[in-house]
Amino acid sequence: MPDFQLFFWFFPPGPEGSLDDVIFWTNGGPGCSALKGSFQENGPFTWAPGTAQPTQNEYSWTNLSSVLFVEQPVGTGYSQGQPSAQDENDVAAQLVGFFEQFLEIFSELKGKKLYLTGESYAGMYVPFIANFIYENATDLDWDLQGIWVSDEFLAAVLGWDVVQSQIPAIAFVHKYEHVFAFNQTLMAQLDAVAAQCNYADYMEKFVKYPPTGSLPLPGESVSFDDGCNVWGMIFDEVININPAFNIYRIFDTWPIVWDVLGFAGTYQKIQTPLYFDRADVKAALHAPANVTWVECSYVQVFPDGDASIPPAFTVLPNVIEKSKRSVVVHGLADFDLLADGARIVLQNMTWNGKQGFQTPIVNDSFIVDGMGDLGNMHLERGLAYIEVALSGHMVPQFSPAAFQIMSYLMGFRDSP
Repeated sequence: MPDFQLFFWFFPPGPEGSLDDVIFWTNGGPGCSALKGSFQENGPFTWAPGTAQPTQNEYSWTNLSSVLFVEQPVGTGYSQGQPSAQDENDVAAQLVGFFEQFLEIFSELKGKKLYLTGESYAGMYVPFIANFIYENATDLDWDLQGIWVSDEFLAAVLGWDVVQSQIPAIAFVHKYEHVFAFNQTLMAQLDAVAAQCNYADYMEKFVKYPPTGSLPLPGESVSFDDGCNVWGMIFDEVININPAFNIYRIFDTWPIVWDVLGFAGTYQKIQTPLYFDRADVKAALHAPANVTWVECSYVQVFPDGDASIPPAFTVLPNVIEKSKRSVVVHGLADFDLLADGARIVLQNMTWNGKQGFQTPIVNDSFIVDGMGDLGNMHLERGLAYIEVALSGHMVPQFSPAAFQIMSYLMGFRDSP
């Protein structure tokens, strides 16, 4: 196996956290650093975009258990080595090798319950890592319990990218018309394109509970070159109206805030040198001095592309069936990957003997302690699907609901 070193940051549990569990977190990209999760989502302190210094995070997952943040695959963050992964199984094998070496050093953590979590392209990573552990890693001295993926790439290639961006885009704009602030002439033009490309009314026509069969791909015979990149049309128009428009959370407006990690939204606004690429910061973190740190790597972590077929078509059903609990979470204010796209993918997936959810998602409100109704949730056959209102792409960053959902995954609550 090629020589590489993955950078990690391990936090033991806080006073209220369990000593029997370990949460693994990775960010997506591919090639985006897990320090994003540590510093702006679910770590013990947060350094939010627009703030001058870190503050304590009252919703830190260290209040639940230990948390292990790993910059992976090779080529991500401070990690060292020549990227060589050809597919997700390579990524999983390399990470499990890291886990085994980690437990040789920190042997007191052997035998703990393990939860694999991540967001965005980690919707590719996490199911494949979990499947690799269930099927191959018999010597790994951790007891895998379940997975969390949020705003996820469950079906990002093979034509299914149309599902997670193009099909739901017009309906999304209609839902948030006052945010996008398009005039009615433009809305009519977008509606016409959606109809021409067979995107219009797709949810009403095909997304049934229970499903009536495999869901069609309306974009298979329509090229984006033929004018069907409606997501791109929307983005081009909204940027003209709101130059600070953030695809990861649509409610952001001018000005574009400074971000210590260098990636607050659609556009970067950073200091030079970037904080985590400073020599004194690297020395304090025991990070390699000769590695240039950026939040999302300029290096191709899959040198020839990721050859894996997405998990919704391959490993995710097996992982759900073997896990005690699995959660798929989606922020409703995310325009990078749209929640309706996740619904389409799940309704086309078969697990535990049936295709999709058998009853509608909208029947179940998602209630957050002390905050009331914050979206939708649905539980069937070992899978919890949760949509979080007001949250963008990075759910733990934008909503305290993430802490409650993680509590459910770990069995500390009977319901999300």
